[in-house]
Amino acid sequence: MSQLRSVCVFCGSRAGLNPAFARDAREVGQTLAREGWRLVYGAGDVGLMGEVARAALAEGGRTMGVIPTHLLAREQGRRDLGQMVVTENMHERKKVMFMNSDAIVVLPGGAGSLDEFFEVLTWRQIGLHEKPIFLLDTDGYWKPLVALMEAVIAQGFAEGALRDYYVAAPDVATLTSHLRAALC
Repeated sequence: MSQLRSVCVFCGSRAGLNPAFARDAREVGQTLAREGWRLVYGAGDVGLMGEVARAALAEGGRTMGVIPTHLLAREQGRRDLGQMVVTENMHERKKVMFMNSDAIVVLPGGAGSLDEFFEVLTWRQIGLHEKPIFLLDTDGYWKPLVALMEAVIAQGFAEGALRDYYVAAPDVATLTSHLRAALC
């Protein structure tokens, strides 16, 4: 039997204004299940988190949710997951999600998703891991972030190698191809 591969999905606890965000979140959940990859996510049943999880579960996918105690009620933590971990705080949540995954995917989201992206990117930059990091750039959502990263490099605050630590995928099909290459 092959080793279980897990994909950490960081994403918004809100759905955002563009319906394409929820559509792509559902497609990511379906894809993870169909590929046999376990979804590791924030355990919430709201926003894009809920979309990804419901889609993965509907396809019979394996799931691991990680949620801090103080967000159980606010994010309506799912109880029907394959595995549920309740942490003391947000930092521990990120660490558990990261440690239980083979790749990281960041869907559209707000400050929390940016925090999660920058933490795993920084860990990669300083050599703490080599896990692939992907941004799902639904309708160009992450283009300003990618431009910011280019400015950081241009202004001498990071080496050009920073570009190599993440990939912005324009759609779920491209993301899936990148994940297959990274996980197989």
